[in-house]
Amino acid sequence: MTSALLTQPPLHEGLPPSEAPARVARLEALLGDPADPANPAGYRALLHADRRAALSADAEGLLDDFGMSREFVPTELGGRFDSAETLLRVMRAVFRRDVALGAGYGMTTFMAASDVWMQGSADQRTWLAGLLLSGSKAAIAQHETAHTNDFVRSGVRAEAHADGLSVTGVKPVINNLHRADALVLFCRTEPQPGTTGAHSVLLLDPHTLPPDRYRVTRRPATLGLRGCFFAGVELDACAVPRDSLLGPLGGGVVTALRSFQVSRTLMASMVSAAVDTGLRTAVLVDRSQRPGRTGLDPTDPQHTAGTLAGAFVNLLLYDCMAVVATRALHLLPAETSIYSAAVKLLLPQVLSDTMYDLATVLGSQIYTREGTVGIFQKHIRDVPVVSLGHAGTAACQATIIPQLRSLAEKSWFTGAEAPATLFRPGAPLPPFDYGQLSLACGRDSVSASLLATAASVPGSTAVERTLRNLAGQLSAELHELRSRVLALPPPDAAHPVGPAWFALTDRYVLVLAAACVLGVWHHNRGGPDPFLADPAWAAAALHRIARRLGIPAADLPAECTARVHREVLARYGDRRGFDLHNTPIPG
Repeated sequence: MTSALLTQPPLHEGLPPSEAPARVARLEALLGDPADPANPAGYRALLHADRRAALSADAEGLLDDFGMSREFVPTELGGRFDSAETLLRVMRAVFRRDVALGAGYGMTTFMAASDVWMQGSADQRTWLAGLLLSGSKAAIAQHETAHTNDFVRSGVRAEAHADGLSVTGVKPVINNLHRADALVLFCRTEPQPGTTGAHSVLLLDPHTLPPDRYRVTRRPATLGLRGCFFAGVELDACAVPRDSLLGPLGGGVVTALRSFQVSRTLMASMVSAAVDTGLRTAVLVDRSQRPGRTGLDPTDPQHTAGTLAGAFVNLLLYDCMAVVATRALHLLPAETSIYSAAVKLLLPQVLSDTMYDLATVLGSQIYTREGTVGIFQKHIRDVPVVSLGHAGTAACQATIIPQLRSLAEKSWFTGAEAPATLFRPGAPLPPFDYGQLSLACGRDSVSASLLATAASVPGSTAVERTLRNLAGQLSAELHELRSRVLALPPPDAAHPVGPAWFALTDRYVLVLAAACVLGVWHHNRGGPDPFLADPAWAAAALHRIARRLGIPAADLPAECTARVHREVLARYGDRRGFDLHNTPIPG
């Protein structure tokens, strides 16, 4: 490895992993009530930092006090990372307050570190663990903005020589590069781009690179994630040691595609916490309305109740897929190439739409730039940005499309259903193993669960009968989907991927979401949360999916919306999160 490895900081003694709820409660208490104007990690301070296009130093200091960087280091290397679901729950406490803080402080570092935990040598893993445990940051350079973020069209080239590599090129957008003590750099190591073995990954110490060959350039602030510091890097025949290679020469594409499964899943799952805040803000505004007041764009109370209930249903719908995809990293790692792409594809369809729906409740208060209500306009700018980048819509579709025919031929209606623990938030998980991730395996256990669960829905009440009918319609949609996939010629040079494949992929993702919803409801009927056991929310979620698919569905019983709206008000009043974990929050 590089000479920097020989002078690595000492490893800190690892803390024993705590139970997730206790760890989340400790962080929530440390970050405090975000509505408190005196709170250094509150909305007032976070919005002030955003106007400066910076992250809040006080909020970052509190995350340092918590030891957040330990959450990104595996337990065997002295950190606390023992579960993807625990990391999700911990980081949601940050994302609920500020998406830029969550991405800028931590998740950029974790995305870079994941490649090292997955492919690094013992020396590389030990070196990076030491840096992170001492509070350092890492950056990852994958984006190719000149090529719609198609990372295989890399603008950075590395030529191998007897004594190392010479790196030349530009990476225009890198988060946290200005303060990174480690850089994971994707580059082309063969002259012909586009082939699987043409790319490699380097793990670099930026402080050891010659300043006349390595230059950092500042990028202007973006509209969303203004607090994140985006920079570019220019390299000109920059010499790096050969042991900077992360994994084998030519292994970059495989490394990226496997690491995307982790980063897509977690980033897309964490950002829903910002929509949680959006719903909480809309309830606050609605409850502050008084008869006779003007200037606040008052709306029909029944419409507002329906909008709030619908937003909560959307959050639950999305969180079902997010939690299932996160737990699949442990329980079904060979299948997560599908589930990680699906949850990322669903993000702009559901969460961005939900924020705009909630904006109708705020009315003119959407322009508020201060305090508890002011955070809404920041989240509505930040949430869509997370759906961009190398793991945007087209990239996720490109992950699923090549697997659709194999799934239709060999998995749907024939494969075994997923284990019940996949659908139980917070249930014990086996250790996470990066080595079990697969580029494709031809199986989809979640869809199999849709068929099995749909057949077992009871029908003793009107809501249950509605749920059963919707489940049957969505099972039929999977049958239709299979027929349409098999009717298309397999994509190849003679039959390029056309619009039909993209349309079928989008429909498939919604069917997967329905399977997750039905699985979470079915496998939590005897659990500790009576709301999750209630068929009302599941029926409402499947109804929304059916409408997105254009399936004619009977109207929901009125009690479905009423039950969901009561839960919205109850959780708001009790200060509990609007997700499957139903976590207590400060305030």
